[in-house]
Amino acid sequence: MGALVITIIGDDQEGLVEAVAGAIADNGGNWEKSHMAELAGKFAGIVLARIPDDAVDAALESLRAIDSSGLLDIRAERAVISAPDDSVAAFTLRVVGQDHAGIVHEIAQVLAAHKVSIEELETEIVPAPMSGRMFTASATLTAAPGTDAEVLEVSVEAVAPDLMVEIEPLV
Repeated sequence: MGALVITIIGDDQEGLVEAVAGAIADNGGNWEKSHMAELAGKFAGIVLARIPDDAVDAALESLRAIDSSGLLDIRAERAVISAPDDSVAAFTLRVVGQDHAGIVHEIAQVLAAHKVSIEELETEIVPAPMSGRMFTASATLTAAPGTDAEVLEVSVEAVAPDLMVEIEPLV
């Protein structure tokens, strides 16, 4: 089986997911994983699909047809799915704190300085109970074996005095 990573963006409207799912299914593929959201009137997403090796080119052509129609901007690339790597440590990260410009960059800098990779990241700004806006984030991280979750947590907390950070090993 071949693997395709597909990114999509377009004006939010009915039928966008169906169009991409149809291109995958019509070519014998399986929609394995995705993250999708409506953001400021745009619909954006990323999909991992498995397609039979002999149908990958046809699936790519079906996706190009959707792109050409103007319904969505689509980019699809062949990918290699590797076996899980037992030689890395995995963590979950949860962050809550007062929002400020550059917060994602600051957190990413800390993680990069510790040679931590962000596998998945979801962020959101929500109204704060009293005033202002709260930043929330959840992430899956990977790092070298022996990486200390407590050291990472303290380092991320140093980004801002009001940040509440929780980093826990995935088991």
